[in-house]
Amino acid sequence: MNLQAETSHDKAPTPRRTRPTTGYALSLVVTGDAVDGAQISAAIAEIGAEVRSSAPIDGGLEVFVACSGMAQQSEVLEMLGNLSGVDSVCSSDTTFDLHVGGKIVVSPRTALVGPDELAMAYTPGVGRVSTHIAQEPSSVWRFTGRSNAVAVLSNGTAVLGLGDIGPEAAMPVMEGKAVLFKQFGGVDAYPVCVNAPTVEEVVAVGAAIAPTFGGINLEDIKAPECFEIEERLQEMLDIPIFHDDQHGTAIVVVAALLNAAKVIGRSMSELTVAIVGTGAAGVACAHLLAEIGVGDIIGVDSRGILDSSREGLHPSKQWFVDNGNKSDKSGGAREAIEGADVLIGLSGPGIIEPEWVASMGDDAIVFALANPVPEIMPELMPDNVAVVATGRSDYPNQINNVLAFPGVFRGLLDVRATNASMGVKRAAAEALAAMVARPTAERVIPGAFEDGVADIVARSVSAQARAEGLAREAITG
Repeated sequence: MNLQAETSHDKAPTPRRTRPTTGYALSLVVTGDAVDGAQISAAIAEIGAEVRSSAPIDGGLEVFVACSGMAQQSEVLEMLGNLSGVDSVCSSDTTFDLHVGGKIVVSPRTALVGPDELAMAYTPGVGRVSTHIAQEPSSVWRFTGRSNAVAVLSNGTAVLGLGDIGPEAAMPVMEGKAVLFKQFGGVDAYPVCVNAPTVEEVVAVGAAIAPTFGGINLEDIKAPECFEIEERLQEMLDIPIFHDDQHGTAIVVVAALLNAAKVIGRSMSELTVAIVGTGAAGVACAHLLAEIGVGDIIGVDSRGILDSSREGLHPSKQWFVDNGNKSDKSGGAREAIEGADVLIGLSGPGIIEPEWVASMGDDAIVFALANPVPEIMPELMPDNVAVVATGRSDYPNQINNVLAFPGVFRGLLDVRATNASMGVKRAAAEALAAMVARPTAERVIPGAFEDGVADIVARSVSAQARAEGLAREAITG
């Protein structure tokens, strides 16, 4: 994204030093006859890192340190190496340690304790089950794991904030997604990272693997190709196709906005929303915001506001011109934000200046969702901002997709739904919002680890799928 063009100013974004996170944690063994735990903790805190735990060992100390990035990791190691009383420092990066060997395994549900079980689970018994499915194809949902299986399909062209890094490099992310599916929704998810850079190739892969799965979660596929891939696969297949970068983000953003509007005492129809960043997530947010009746939506891409003067736009961006920007604003992010009630940032780090936000309306709502460094840090918000959300866990109101996709797929799989419709997405957003009975500026969305989130979303999704005729009867024989 060309941030300079988008923000319509001629200076580079101001770098922001982020808070420590276990995403950059170090596991340390500090040895020496005069190692002082209190001294080490104080010295680490002095350079902005954070001791999360420490324990004495024979001849020294084990320390777990959260850092803000690789530069601070190096700073911690250099400082400790020069600290009085320290003889040696052994270190490892705990994030890399966690990924050794991968994060998921496949485990059997049935124990094979002897030849009898083997004869039933595999030959000759398995042939009887296969013959039954051949005669009654719908029974695959009962006699295989398809009813609880989701493919996490990616070609690695838009991985997190890393861009087009390829399918191999995308694997740790897809494995992580599979872990979240299982832990939060009880869904068996399988990473499928493919060397398929074109729309045609991804569609072909998705169609080919569909008989194994009850749904396909598209992940980290770049825009605008992701829109066509999702649309074509959904037209071809009778299982839900859900691009989480689009719809998971949109569901959580809309849920948070429903409650943020309550905090400031405004209705959806009164709000003007500026969306800075109109990639996959920005487009999906705009569509779901329109579905709930937001008053006006102004989109900003790398060239500026999507207005009537823009020609040759992709249909996903033309939507903003045809359905929003009612006053036909022009310019860049600064002009889009001026007078708006809501800013949703889905772009890049540090690109929004505090004075731009100060030009928004009173009791403004700012969702700065670039991660790990938001478009504007919460500490820099001017006084007219009433509610702030980010994508980070160390600030209130984290907009985290894990609040949406495990419950959405759990609900879709439970009724063997054929589609994740707009109504389903709206139902998921409204269910999430309803979990916060009394919204406040510090709490407009549930936390990722709160009990019952996925279950509540799943029930709402299942009910909506039934109401829309998207659910199929369960197989009983």
